[in-house]
Amino acid sequence: MPTLHNRLCSLFLCFSATSAALAQTAPTSAPAPGSNPIIRNKYTADPSAMVQKGTVYLYTGHDEAPARQERYVMNEWLCFSSTDMVNWTEHPIPLKVSDFAWAKDDAWASQVVARNGKFYWYAAVEHGSIHGKAIGVAVADSPTGPFKDARGSALIAPDMTTDKISWADIDPTVFIDAKGQAYLFWGNTTCYYSKLKANMTELDGPIQTVAGLPRFTEAPWVHEHNGWYYLSYASEFPEKIVYAMSRSLEGPWQYKGILNEIAGNSNTNHQAIIDFKGQSYFIYHNGAINTDGGSYRRSVCIDYLYYNKDGTMKRVVMTTEGVKAAK
Repeated sequence: MPTLHNRLCSLFLCFSATSAALAQTAPTSAPAPGSNPIIRNKYTADPSAMVQKGTVYLYTGHDEAPARQERYVMNEWLCFSSTDMVNWTEHPIPLKVSDFAWAKDDAWASQVVARNGKFYWYAAVEHGSIHGKAIGVAVADSPTGPFKDARGSALIAPDMTTDKISWADIDPTVFIDAKGQAYLFWGNTTCYYSKLKANMTELDGPIQTVAGLPRFTEAPWVHEHNGWYYLSYASEFPEKIVYAMSRSLEGPWQYKGILNEIAGNSNTNHQAIIDFKGQSYFIYHNGAINTDGGSYRRSVCIDYLYYNKDGTMKRVVMTTEGVKAAK
């Protein structure tokens, strides 16, 4: 005769097996719109964003590394749009590494900017014939593309800068000031900048380095608010986002400190900052999608950004709730 103890153990094992089976088959509730990460069907990284006529266009890299493979696999960029920062529409793939005939690999960080009715996409890739990373520029008549190579060659090639590391020329960001002068910032370890000609596809002057950015790693992003220019960037490794301020895009820049802490589940950090419908937003990535997220399968998130009275920015609070619909 089985003892009471054996019967209880059998019942417990049966209950445990049934619970495990239900846990594997039961549907999970969908996250609330606007909660982080904001894109769940694909891994997205290195966000940039642009506001056009009441719509936010979000551009991201696409982490494609198979589960458990700890390496970056990125062959294309993605585009999403929203009129409320909560509900996002995915568009057909607007740009791939293969669209740059002179490039061979690595669809790394990028940014799209608008000028004179056209849209210019600055993107970091692996150069096909010169060892190292390079920056190309593509152009389209619509923010959703399709985009095509605007030059047929790299705007910034690996042999145009003096860094010895092969990934020095990455993470482009472009800002057009009130006078119509466009500036390109980029770099890893060293932050570079140069003016762009009005055609947005050629440099207008020498390549210069940015001073006043302690512990600069990568991911520069430039924006303006109430007469101040802000240059935020990824610092150290694992990366946090820090920033500096200036009254001029050509400096001097004054370092102000941490803006966004280490995500904890992603070694890298990459940000975009925009204003939309009266609110400022901080767009970034982390590795929060289980079970295969992490540093090589990242996901874009959005949280609010606030300023102090003196123009400095308050530290961004990373949340899982995300933002509410903009009205």
